[in-house]
Amino acid sequence: MNSGNKLYIWQQDEWPSWRYNHAQLMPLLGQVHQSLGRLTGRMRDQGISSQSRVNLEALTLDAVKTSEIEGERLDYDTVRSSVANHLGMDIGGILPTDRNVEGVVDMVLDATADHAKPLTEARLHRWHEGLFPFARSDMSSISTGSWRTDQDGPMQVISGPIQRRRVHFEAPEAPRLGREIAVFLSWFDKPDDTDPILKAALAHLWFVTIHPYDDGNGRIARAISDLALARADLSSQRFYSVSAQIQKERKTYYELLEKTQKGNLEVTEWLTWFLSCLLRALKYADETLTQVLSKASFWQRWITTPFNERQIKVLNLMLHDFQGKLTNKKWTALCKCSSDTALRDINELLTRGVLAKSESGGRSTSYALVIYPQQA
Repeated sequence: MNSGNKLYIWQQDEWPSWRYNHAQLMPLLGQVHQSLGRLTGRMRDQGISSQSRVNLEALTLDAVKTSEIEGERLDYDTVRSSVANHLGMDIGGILPTDRNVEGVVDMVLDATADHAKPLTEARLHRWHEGLFPFARSDMSSISTGSWRTDQDGPMQVISGPIQRRRVHFEAPEAPRLGREIAVFLSWFDKPDDTDPILKAALAHLWFVTIHPYDDGNGRIARAISDLALARADLSSQRFYSVSAQIQKERKTYYELLEKTQKGNLEVTEWLTWFLSCLLRALKYADETLTQVLSKASFWQRWITTPFNERQIKVLNLMLHDFQGKLTNKKWTALCKCSSDTALRDINELLTRGVLAKSESGGRSTSYALVIYPQQA
């Protein structure tokens, strides 16, 4: 690559002096702070049990989705079990895990729970070693816990399947990495007047631009922004997942990264997208909290009522993310039982007032949960 062309932002003379229109960002930034304050306030009003459940789900989602963005799919229940084990929570048994899962979970938890600790080279290297415990990425060997060397050529940031890989940009040459990281870490931990949420957005972009490792840079960049957001929250608990929202908007994420890297150091558009993405993550978290509280209230109401395993399974599904209407046929499929058994289970719940029958009858008969208002 001909560096004289100054194709990328890190080649600009004023690098890394970011520029953005603060006045343009203020309305959106205000919405984020308001939404974050509302969510934090709602959580503060809940008991330790509800806070712990939401924290567990948010951290699990973060670990799963930050890997999924890079094309690595982790089993949700295994990750959830690992997070619960780290947090000392009893969720009814610990599933066997592996070192890949543990590495992602360790990083996500360390970034949030220990956000007050300085971000250092040693800490970044430890995260990287955890992400790649066998020093392999896909089928290739990589160096772990050390900066890339570019022995196989320039570091190119790509996305997509192998047959349709897209090159978004090239990162700074390996000999520059020590100085680049030193400047970044000094800025990140140095108190200044930058809004902490904007700092999280800039840190994400800055680290991805440097791309100091052979692999895992995106996951570590998202952990760094989570650490900055935890500092903004002044909380060691996580009630929302930015990674989960980025995964939903993955195409836009990569398109905007590419556009930003090939532009100048004016990054208002990137910051606008990041703030909007965070706002959507907070909205989803607020809805999730409502679900968690509704679920807890439901089971508290029926705490003395005996249910069989099939009934508990279906009721939990209906309280979380049930698709469509509950029918006898769907119960049969979900529980792998006979139609007669499903009908007996449903009739018991109808008699107790747990379920209500729809007005339509015959084969179109469906059932809904009876939800009572939450008690203050």
